[in-house]
Order: sequence, then structure tokens, then C-alpha cells
Amino acid sequence: MTPLGTVSATVAVSDLDRAKTFYGTTLGLEQTDENPGGVEYTTGGGRLFVYPAPTAGTGESTSAFFAVEDVSATVAELKGKGVTFEHYDLPGSTLEGDVHKMGPMQAAWFKDPDGNILGLATTPECR
Repeated sequence: MTPLGTVSATVAVSDLDRAKTFYGTTLGLEQTDENPGGVEYTTGGGRLFVYPAPTAGTGESTSAFFAVEDVSATVAELKGKGVTFEHYDLPGSTLEGDVHKMGPMQAAWFKDPDGNILGLATTPECR
């Protein structure tokens, strides 16, 4: 089988201008493209494509995760920008403030203005 290419996340939004403020200003992602279909952001080694769709915010699972070195510090920074974090009942997880701790992994979840679930997590490459 031919190897698949780089994976990118996509997130449906109802208001592209509002999404651009959230993803570009609040989260600080670098906008690298905009076309009639939506807006692309580049962060770390990955890409996130935000596009308008009537199904925005209807998913009940995580749309995209951002790998970070320090989840607690990133949570504090985003809370300072008005982001609210979600708490989940996860087996094997301990909740400390807004950070879920699962062994060596730490994670936190929040929603964009449409209710799309986004996450932060430590990963082996971050350590």
C-alpha cells in the first residue's frame, strides 16, 4: 500500500469571521491560506482547515488536538483569553483543575464558538 500523506484536521463553523477571530486571535494560530472554501491555519507541524457548514458544532467528540509541552500553562493562558474548559468523567483519569491526568498523559478540552470540541495534550514528542 502506498503510504498516506500528512493528516490535517478540519472543523466546520457557522460564522467564518467569528471563527477567524477565535482560531487566529484567541488561539494564536497562524493563518496560511484563505479561499472561498474556508481558512487554513498552520501550527506546529500540522494544519487545521476551518470551513463554513450547516453541521457546525454538531459533533460530540474531539475535532482536533493540539500537542503542547505544558497543558496547565496553556490552559492558564487560554483561560486568560476567556476560553472555558470542559470536564469529563473519564475512567482512569484524575481531574486537577481543568487538566485531566491519565498516567504520564495530561489533557484538557474546550469548545470553539460553535461548540466544536478541541483538545490540548502532552505527547511523547513534547517531552
